[in-house]
Amino acid sequence: MRFGLFGGASAPRDVDAAESACGLQRVVDAHVEAEELGFHSSFVTEHHFTGIGQMSAILTMLAFIAARTTRLRLGTAVLVLPWHNPVLLAEQVATLDLLSGGRFDLGVGKGYRHNEFAGFAMPPEEAEPRFEEVLAVLCRALSSNEPFSHRGRFWRFDDIVVEPAPYQRPHPPVWLAASSANSITLCARGGYNLLLDQFASPEQIGERIGLYRQELQAAGHAYDPMRVAVARNCWVALDAADRDEAIGRQARVHERLLALSRGSESRPASHILAYSDTAGAREAHSLIGSPAEIAGKLTALKAQGVAYVLLFGQGSRENMRRFAETVMPGFAAE
Repeated sequence: MRFGLFGGASAPRDVDAAESACGLQRVVDAHVEAEELGFHSSFVTEHHFTGIGQMSAILTMLAFIAARTTRLRLGTAVLVLPWHNPVLLAEQVATLDLLSGGRFDLGVGKGYRHNEFAGFAMPPEEAEPRFEEVLAVLCRALSSNEPFSHRGRFWRFDDIVVEPAPYQRPHPPVWLAASSANSITLCARGGYNLLLDQFASPEQIGERIGLYRQELQAAGHAYDPMRVAVARNCWVALDAADRDEAIGRQARVHERLLALSRGSESRPASHILAYSDTAGAREAHSLIGSPAEIAGKLTALKAQGVAYVLLFGQGSRENMRRFAETVMPGFAAE
């Protein structure tokens, strides 16, 4: 199996500027260590208006990490396309891809949080058509060597060519965050890679991979298990008490995410909002436990066709090290 990281950084407004800078630098240093430990990638999340300082300018953050690493693939999980001007975004993506030597993975999604749709004054019903238009223009802008024009519902561009061109041609690999049958089908028919969330059961994951593989092949695209990445919350526990504390800590993180996500401007069938509110349901499929327990859960995922796992480790470098030392060798050796 292949392992990457999944998460973000924090720079709250109510702390000293030097402290915020040090916090971001610690995240960069953690990525340098992750590369040394053998992790394949890191996918960074984009969020806005949280009040807790979640990272928003993730392409800037990834450019800094690119300068400190040489092998680690650098991804977004996800850039929320409805918020972005597709041409300006294409210019930034191409620049990062060049600076990283072709190590960029373009993860994209539609968004789901109430506070973000409300903050951008954007009706949630526009999320899907905006996403589709931005993705189409973005891919064309990255891949076209000739000037083109676009007149759509939300964007208009006349006789433009985006510079620079990306390192990876025609553009960096595109990863779509999807969970519904319709979204997975559209992802496969477009020939894009698939990002699956951290809450679904192994059985749900298996069904989604099966649908993706079927639709991908029906559209004439080759299937490879590494075209699907599955996110999981992860904590390698020192003992039973540490495991229970980690589960509680993860539940509190999820409650905070739910508070940001719920509301009149949310997309209620998306991401964390799509799962049961029963206590413990969102933590049930996390990789939290002893190395042996985590290995068992990874084996269950592997049996469903999972070969690539992205780990959210509650921001702990010690946890990342424990996983690399006690769990990863048993799967990487395969």
